[in-house]
Amino acid sequence: MEDSYQNRTAFIKGAKDIAKEVKRQASKKVGRSVDRMSDEYSKRSYSRFEEDDDDYPMQGSQDGGYYRSDSKAANDDDGGHSDSTEGHDEDDEIYEGEYQGIPRADSGKGDLAGGPGSITAGSQQFRDIGVSEAERRKDQEELAQQYETILQECGHGKFQWTLYFVLGLALMADGVEIFVVGFVLPSAEKDMCLSEPSKSMLGLIVYFGMMVGAFLWGAMADRIGRRQSLIISLSINSIFSFFSSFVQGYSTFLFCRLLSGVGIGGSIPIVFSYYSEFLSQEKRGEHLSWLCMFWMIGGIYASAMAWAIIPHYGWSFQMGSAYQFHSWRVFVLVCAFPSVAAIAALNAMPESPRFYLENGKHDEGWMILKQVHDTNMRAKGHPERVFTVTTIKTVKQIDELVDIGIDTPVWQRYRLKIMSLSQQIRKNILACFSPEYKRTTFMLMAVWFSMSFSYYGLTVWFPDMIKYIQKQEYESRTKTFTKEQVEHVTFNFTLENQVHREGHYFNDKFLNLKMKSMVFEDSVFEECYFEDITSTHTFFRNCTFIASLFYNTDLFKYRFVNCKLINSTFLHNKEGCMLDFSDDFNNAYMIYFVNFLGTLAVLPGNIVSALLMDKIGRLRMLAGSSVISCFSCFFLMFGNSESGMIALLCLFGGISIASWNALDVITVELYPSDKRTTAFGFLNALCKLAAVLGISIFQSLVGITKAVPILFAAGALAAGSFLATKLPETRGQVLQ
Repeated sequence: MEDSYQNRTAFIKGAKDIAKEVKRQASKKVGRSVDRMSDEYSKRSYSRFEEDDDDYPMQGSQDGGYYRSDSKAANDDDGGHSDSTEGHDEDDEIYEGEYQGIPRADSGKGDLAGGPGSITAGSQQFRDIGVSEAERRKDQEELAQQYETILQECGHGKFQWTLYFVLGLALMADGVEIFVVGFVLPSAEKDMCLSEPSKSMLGLIVYFGMMVGAFLWGAMADRIGRRQSLIISLSINSIFSFFSSFVQGYSTFLFCRLLSGVGIGGSIPIVFSYYSEFLSQEKRGEHLSWLCMFWMIGGIYASAMAWAIIPHYGWSFQMGSAYQFHSWRVFVLVCAFPSVAAIAALNAMPESPRFYLENGKHDEGWMILKQVHDTNMRAKGHPERVFTVTTIKTVKQIDELVDIGIDTPVWQRYRLKIMSLSQQIRKNILACFSPEYKRTTFMLMAVWFSMSFSYYGLTVWFPDMIKYIQKQEYESRTKTFTKEQVEHVTFNFTLENQVHREGHYFNDKFLNLKMKSMVFEDSVFEECYFEDITSTHTFFRNCTFIASLFYNTDLFKYRFVNCKLINSTFLHNKEGCMLDFSDDFNNAYMIYFVNFLGTLAVLPGNIVSALLMDKIGRLRMLAGSSVISCFSCFFLMFGNSESGMIALLCLFGGISIASWNALDVITVELYPSDKRTTAFGFLNALCKLAAVLGISIFQSLVGITKAVPILFAAGALAAGSFLATKLPETRGQVLQ
């Protein structure tokens, strides 16, 4: 105890001696007043984790945005001039890592021991949060201007095109995910015995997953980096897409598709933000629009793979009745390839330098920008051109230090890190609703919601309407038979689209028979034999079976409605829902073909929007495309045929894509870099919520009325186009 007290006394005495010597040297050499120098050193002693912009910067850290290379540091060590040694000689120079905790000359023991003077000292130690935020915003504005100049020097070339294709694969994976469930549903519903509510849930579960993923990964990308967040999200998508192709139960398949959607939900907000931070102002609108084409390519890829794989029924195997692997599962597996390819390619690409500079990592940001410059210059045949940037502004960081101690358990450290990360994400989300961005956020929310509600609602309503028209056409060809008397006849051919009422069948044989859309009402089957029957949409209503035998059939109990079974026997019933793809060949063809045409129709709109985005501006493109899409909705009133509905689907998709491209670009440009993916992710999550509402409402009106869905869609698009005109134009502005 005595030794500790003596050491402390000696330490304080030594500190006072050092303070006096510093005052003397400073007064003699620099002419600075003793009190001012003492104040400066006192601040440094209490703010060792704060960075001082003007005096005594530490080597290798930010100093007013100056980048210090290793060679410069080496020259300083040899005695050369540097900022960190200016105004000092060999006697009074303060080196990095040296203890600088010198108390104020007028502070007594009470200041050090937490006495009355410590209140005043505490108020001088820490900057006001508002002042720090203001300084940070000022740094961000300076960085935005300088960053644009640096990108101009780096040029647009090989590096950006390489990144374009890499991020395009990630966007392609998102496009594939939208179509997967729709393509596999006709097959999966039989394989898993899905009811109508189960089919609806399977169709919507992906959107729920993407909604969660967009919100989660968008917020994470602003905290841990664009590249790292994108790799993690795509990895989750790949893993659970792979599992979903093998799992047998409906609930596990649903769970895997949900998590697959959570993974892919991060692709859109991260990809556009990531790519925009490598594009200069005059290239940004055009090339972000070109990037949107990969979503269309994803739809074409999914349509082509579905057509090439699913109808090949021989690409399947089963192990008893417990495990079945049919061709649609091969298709699900193949749809994970774009995501896997994107992960592999992203490992060769760097993080966004803008993200590094926003987080005070100037060395990493400078090296990546130099890489961009050198790659482009070599590709253009100018390898001799040197990257001239030596000064890069970095944004001042507001430290959030948590002392967890060296003895803290590992699990508690991770818990604290997760809690800290959650607090930072929450703070970022709330910042999107701060007074500075509140109006912009609410306006964009309304535009995103209205466009998504109408677009996704109509694009799902189109195929359902086509199916409804097909069903009506099919039912119009139904043959009806009344009071038949059939005895001692063998049926060994296909029975399709027939209704039999009040018939009497005696000692008849139904062998190796396929029944499609067959209905028997108020009929009597006496001493009949049914063997190896495969049926689709076949029902017996109010029928009587007397002394009949069913062997190896899929005529389960739910197919007999209010029927009487007298001395009848069922032997070796087929298990599960038996697959019979041949019945759905034409229907599957229409599903693939219609989606292929609808996706391909987007191509002209993509090209036009990319070429005109920087010429006419984002707002004109967004509002104009929404207005034209609104008017195109009314043509749906005249779509009474299958071909007419397909043509209108293509027209609507080709027009509306321009508004989506403009909305993506303007969302990227309206938010600063440290909030960009958070805001984009939140808006994209709202988009998926609107999609779920639109799909649910529009599907419930199929076959009931055409007017209501059309009016809903047109009204939403009109509201979106009006609100879009109230947004600020971002063409010609530097990226915040």
